[in-house]
Parts: sequence; C-alpha cells; structure tokens
Amino acid sequence: MNTMTIPMEYQQASVDFDRFIVDARDISGLQTTNQAYTMVQAVLRAFRCRLDVEDAILFADVLPPVLRAIFVAEWDLEEPRSPFSGRTAMTREVQEFRGDHNISPDTAIADVAAALRRNVDEAKLDRVLSRLPPGAGDFWRE
Repeated sequence: MNTMTIPMEYQQASVDFDRFIVDARDISGLQTTNQAYTMVQAVLRAFRCRLDVEDAILFADVLPPVLRAIFVAEWDLEEPRSPFSGRTAMTREVQEFRGDHNISPDTAIADVAAALRRNVDEAKLDRVLSRLPPGAGDFWRE
C-alpha cells in the first residue's frame, strides 16, 4: 500500500505560524503575540470582506496553513462586500475590530503585509494579487 507523506507545510505549521506572529509583533512594535494575533486577524478580515468567495479562495491558497485557517474562520458569507478604500479608512476598520481588545497601530496593514511577505513566496503572492480586484495589490504593499 502506498501512503502519502504529510506535506511539510502541515508538519511545520505551528513553527511557521510562530515565526510569522513574532515577525508581525516585532514589525508593529506590539508587546505580545496575543496583541499581534488580534491585529493579524483584523487585517485578514478587512481584506476578506472586500473579496468575493472565489477571489478569497485564490488568496487563501498562498497563505501558510494557520493563516489560511484564520483567514476563513467565522466567515459570514452573507456579509456585504466592502470596497477597497483609502489605507486610513481600512486601518480604522482594522482598529475597530474587537474594540478595547485591539491596539493595532496606524501601520497595522503595512506591518502585517511586511510580516506576510517575509513568510510566503512573494512571487506567488504577487501573481495571485494581480488576479484580484483593483486595490488588492495595494492593500498588501508594505
């Protein structure tokens, strides 16, 4: 009987996520990885609500497993899509996520983008972003 080995991305998922979340914490100047997690979750949700399901799945496929899970978790498919707007408006949306439990800096989107780019295949990410609606690529610029 032939068996398939577990793909390395799944074997390493926790280690890779730990590296990513520490990068996000350090880039943003937050004190804890818990604070960074809330920021990352808020940024991913702010991006997701601007995509239709098909585009969101294309994007999710370039994410490491744990980030992919965070990106799709608790997704309300009935939620209306938001337009890509200015970085300031989208940052306010990120900062409003979870209210008092969120201390994301004004640089949150760029900080998460920088951490993401350190931890994924940037060429693959940019190829996918080029296929998404206008504004998607700018969202993930550092």
